[in-house]
Amino acid sequence: MIELKTILLVEDNPQDVELTIEALSEYNLANNVISVSDGVKAMEYLRCEGEFKGRTTGNSAVILLDIKMPRMDGIEVLEQIRKDEKLKHIPVVMLTSSREDPDLKKCYSLGANAYVVKPVDFGEFMEAVKHVGVFWAVLNEQPPKQ
Repeated sequence: MIELKTILLVEDNPQDVELTIEALSEYNLANNVISVSDGVKAMEYLRCEGEFKGRTTGNSAVILLDIKMPRMDGIEVLEQIRKDEKLKHIPVVMLTSSREDPDLKKCYSLGANAYVVKPVDFGEFMEAVKHVGVFWAVLNEQPPKQ
């Protein structure tokens, strides 16, 4: 039996969290979605620290990461993930409203696997999230455990 890995959603906007989870569930993805509201909590989750100290270890199938967040933004989170030997191979998809070239360039230079601008239109947003979720959580082959 294949173990389904979690999808880590790092997003501070409650409406976007709700829409993202709804879009993923419409494709009947069985992956559990863990949602945290800022970069500090994301790193605590990934490193099994703080309120996540007791969680079962294991990396997420994919991290859906917003850029503009309080305490630690998505670019800082991406940078920390890529510097960490235990985390650096997790696919990271920037799911953001930022269309700014400096953000796009910085994310790719730090090793983002994809950069998806959140569509303003509800239907387009739902479709974009569905496609991202299916590709990264189901179709993408993870590197073998070492």
